[in-house]
Amino acid sequence: MPSNARPNEAPNEGPGMISFNLSAWAVRHGALVGFFAVVLCLAGLDSYLKLGRSEDPSYAIKVVNVVALWPGASAQEMRDQVADPIEEKLQTIPYFDRIDTYATPGYLAMQVWVKDHTPPAQVPQSFYQLRKKLYDMAGTLPEGVQGPFVDDEFGDVDSVLLAIKGEGASPHDLERIADRLQIALLRHSEISRIRSYGKQPRQVLVEYDDARIGTLGVPPEAISAALADFTRQHDAGSLDNGQQRLRISLAADDGLAGAIGAVPIPVGHSVLRLDDLAQVTVGYPAPPSQIVRHDGQHAVILGVVMAEGENLARIDRIVTRTLAEANLPQGIEVQRVANQPAVVDDAIQEFMTAFVEALVIVLAVCLVVLGWRTGIVVALSVPVVLAITFVVMRAMGIELHRVSLGALIIALGLLVDDAIIAIESMLRSIEAGKSRREAAGMAWNSTAFPMLTGTLVTFIGFMPVGFAPSSTGEYLASMFWVIAIALIASWLVAVMLTPWLGVHLLPAQGHRHSPRIQRLQDRVNEGLRRAVHWAVDHYGKVIGTIAALFLLAGLGFVTVQKQFFPVSERVDLFVQLRLPQGSSIEATARAAAEVERFLDGDPDATSVTTYVGQGPPRFWLALNPALPNPAYAELVVLGRDIPARERLKERLEQALSQGLAGAARARVIRFSFGPPVAYPVEIRISGPDPRELRRIGDEVRGIMAQDRRMIDPHMNWNELSPALQLEIEPDRMRLLGLSLAQLAARLHMAVDGARAGVLRQQDESLDVILRAAGARRNDPAFLSDTVVANIDGRPVPLSQVAAVHVVNEEPIIWQRSREETLTVAADVIDGVQGPDVGAALWPQLDGIRAALPPGYRMTQGGAWEESMKANLSIAKVFPGVLLLMLTVIMVQVQSVSRLVLILLSAPLGLIGASLVLNLTHTPFGFVALLGLLALSGMDIRNSVILVDQVDANLRRHMPMRQAIIEATLLRARPVALTSTAAVLALIPLSRSVFWGPMALTIMGGLILATFMTILFLPALYALWFRRQLSGTSETT
Repeated sequence: MPSNARPNEAPNEGPGMISFNLSAWAVRHGALVGFFAVVLCLAGLDSYLKLGRSEDPSYAIKVVNVVALWPGASAQEMRDQVADPIEEKLQTIPYFDRIDTYATPGYLAMQVWVKDHTPPAQVPQSFYQLRKKLYDMAGTLPEGVQGPFVDDEFGDVDSVLLAIKGEGASPHDLERIADRLQIALLRHSEISRIRSYGKQPRQVLVEYDDARIGTLGVPPEAISAALADFTRQHDAGSLDNGQQRLRISLAADDGLAGAIGAVPIPVGHSVLRLDDLAQVTVGYPAPPSQIVRHDGQHAVILGVVMAEGENLARIDRIVTRTLAEANLPQGIEVQRVANQPAVVDDAIQEFMTAFVEALVIVLAVCLVVLGWRTGIVVALSVPVVLAITFVVMRAMGIELHRVSLGALIIALGLLVDDAIIAIESMLRSIEAGKSRREAAGMAWNSTAFPMLTGTLVTFIGFMPVGFAPSSTGEYLASMFWVIAIALIASWLVAVMLTPWLGVHLLPAQGHRHSPRIQRLQDRVNEGLRRAVHWAVDHYGKVIGTIAALFLLAGLGFVTVQKQFFPVSERVDLFVQLRLPQGSSIEATARAAAEVERFLDGDPDATSVTTYVGQGPPRFWLALNPALPNPAYAELVVLGRDIPARERLKERLEQALSQGLAGAARARVIRFSFGPPVAYPVEIRISGPDPRELRRIGDEVRGIMAQDRRMIDPHMNWNELSPALQLEIEPDRMRLLGLSLAQLAARLHMAVDGARAGVLRQQDESLDVILRAAGARRNDPAFLSDTVVANIDGRPVPLSQVAAVHVVNEEPIIWQRSREETLTVAADVIDGVQGPDVGAALWPQLDGIRAALPPGYRMTQGGAWEESMKANLSIAKVFPGVLLLMLTVIMVQVQSVSRLVLILLSAPLGLIGASLVLNLTHTPFGFVALLGLLALSGMDIRNSVILVDQVDANLRRHMPMRQAIIEATLLRARPVALTSTAAVLALIPLSRSVFWGPMALTIMGGLILATFMTILFLPALYALWFRRQLSGTSETT
């Protein structure tokens, strides 16, 4: 902080200037400081080895899935009678944001979202309240509604996905092997859950012949009752003979499925076996609810969920050991189709390589510029700072992942700044004739508090991301904490360890450089002196030029492409297939099989995993699994590397455009970092009438189709689908003694099958399904011939009581918070960004928005919406961050005029950032925005150091002109050196897809900002204090 000396008094720069001099204390207690440095390094190494490792930082998934079933209901009935009352109730949960509802005949799925700014600790409480409200209202829903069921573990990530398959193995065989592996894996506390996908539970199928049982006068209900009685658990009592109590049990072939055929069925005055009336087989559900295949073979997928706080490397070892000890049957294969441990290991290796490169660059700069003695002092501070950082990271539960590793590399270029400034101050004092011990104490007096101010200002620049109330903020929060820890640690090391090392390693008192180095320094200093002189004398030109450059930089940002988050470097490709709504799962599976055959043998693809009827599980945090839908399939294709992934994508897109996968709407996408976004461009239209929504959506789609940057604009809710409607004749129903319930039950049994009981065999439960035999039951042409029974049990064809008509109905209804909502969505071509395309599209829709009928509205979604939400979360905390930054600076300078001078230098980084982003064609996304905010803190740090030195010179009674020039000359080298170290340290990070935009933003901004600060700040001083330039010094 500034000295309390008055303007006309010379400041005391000795060690006694401040009552407690931490640097002098550290020098006096050198053994203790050295001991703690060694202990910290050992603790840091231990913490580094024990830090958790993951691919991405965890953040709260603020969505929960709610599912309800109502067999026989239409999509509209599901929406009106089930969805609407549930949504009305759930809109009162804490932090409620919205509900996305998807209704199909007999099925309802909801995704209930809480607000993006919901504190992570409050998310479970909101979901608990949701469960309570659903439990309270369960009895108010229509009779026959099953559920609602809640899945609030939707956000769990499967760290490893294991595909179990085998040539000739039945689904039951695969399921038994999956169960064995699940038991073995769950023995380990590091694994919290095992989830399975693609299991096909066995069932006993009892298929009766309509004509035969009708002739014999046996209604299907009689068969169903007999099966229920056979499969029911019966208590036959027990015997107690005075010594033992013996339980009496009933056995029928030990409960084997073959015993079902022997079930007695009364027929008139005789009894027949069931297999005389029906065919009994053991099979699987038809159609299945989901299908999973791996490389074209049926498979069961096991998902391994890691326990919180565990290390993925341990999970990898556990899975490897379990598979090695599994003793699998011959022909059974278990392959990893998603393997986060391997991905994380590769990512950490890549980042550690970049980290070592950055470390070598920083140390080389210090050694070359400062000399080997000084360079060693600075270099020795680095491992201590990193050790402190690792210890605190472990204590705070921060793992090694993409964000924290990137933050460490960013911090590496900054954590040597304080050490450089401190050692530079000691060198100047030594060159002025002071002893090394005196120099250490004087370094504290002259630099400690300006360094602290600069350190605080620098990490405050990263603070918006640490406290941004959003999922994006949660995702990137560890960046702020890691940088803050490293910078505070670097200040402590700079004022304690660095002076002690300097006393032992710096050159002796009165040391001078070699004549050649001295001449070079003198030449550089003379050139810098002339440049600063010129800037002070021509302050108007300097300020005007920089103002013009600033305006050009602002225009340059207009031309830079905007993005939300970049595409991932993962090798996964996703092929999404959507058939017309109402398509069967078998048709969807055939379309997916076409793509599998196309990829079979492709040298660029290492594996293909197909999910039909639903999307893949969440094996990456940013993956948002698709809701169940028989008309949907998704293939996960693993490429050999990034170039192979891109070749695969190109070939797939070309083949799909030429008719591969038939009528399916196909989409080939890559992973993107950050929170999930369904489509880059989305326009939502809400209103009461689906037909009007389609009409408006068609207009929007037409405008989107004119933009060649968009791919396949489409509506998520468009076509009607055919349905069969029975026109009942009430008089005939009455004469035959049939009720609607009886008719519906008989039809359901004949067509879909009805569960007549549960057969238990060891640890397996098999549903016994009773249904009509033959493929004709699914043929609409033969529906009229379906046999129903009258009141006397005599067979009656359906055509006698009802006429069958084909009608069109809504196959699906999308609703958003109780409003029917249609979404028009599109992908974008490579090389353009979703937010840019969405922003350009919105004004083109002004005419449609102006003509919307009353009760209809249009909103923008996609990457533009998510980007705006993330930016808004930054904007919410920015005023508080700015106030904190101003407070820290004001405490240091204690002058409004100097505060203004420092703030005016903050935006200088915009000029270089705009130039670099345009030259490299790098998009400006959320991560680059964070770099821009951090850059302002770095610029202010440099300005604080210069302004503090000007003040110190004025307190020495220097004239204003001389004070400005000498301060700039004195502080130019450490400012330039620290900026150079920061810029060069970011070079390895600039190759990263995720961190590259931020690295380039900081590098370009800091290079030009450092150069301009050395000229701009003296010019600003000259303008502000122009009346004092030729007079004596005075403070403001």
